[in-house]
Amino acid sequence: MHLADILSAAQIIPEMRATDRWEAIDELVQQLVIAGRIAPEHRQDIASVVKKREQSMSTGIGFGVGIPHAVSDLVSEVVGVLGRSSQGMQFESLDNQPVKLVILFLVPQGQFQKHLHTLSNIAKNLHNADFRNALATAPDAASIYQVIASIRTGK
Repeated sequence: MHLADILSAAQIIPEMRATDRWEAIDELVQQLVIAGRIAPEHRQDIASVVKKREQSMSTGIGFGVGIPHAVSDLVSEVVGVLGRSSQGMQFESLDNQPVKLVILFLVPQGQFQKHLHTLSNIAKNLHNADFRNALATAPDAASIYQVIASIRTGK
């Protein structure tokens, strides 16, 4: 599963307000509600499960990237949201650097293989410095999505 398969321009925040990983999770989950990808009444439960997973170990993988994720029975398909912070935020990353790109994704309960595959593909793409740079310099959500879609199509 490719990042473009779980995102749309409505699921991208071009400039996040969050200053740390906990605020980022709340902001990203709220964007999923706004985009109609999760029900408003599930917002708090989903944020809680993502934060619980994040407490066990930071998903700040280095290179200015964080990938908070969780498994939930409140989603029926893999769903994601991307946020960008030009200032960077505290994420307790492996390299102790601020995080500027955060991709949060949720996988339905019982789909562990899909969870691992999605995480692996996202991490692989985000290890590419040119890809991260293109995401960082895209002017808006639609442009960010185009950068993501171009990786899948090879354009």
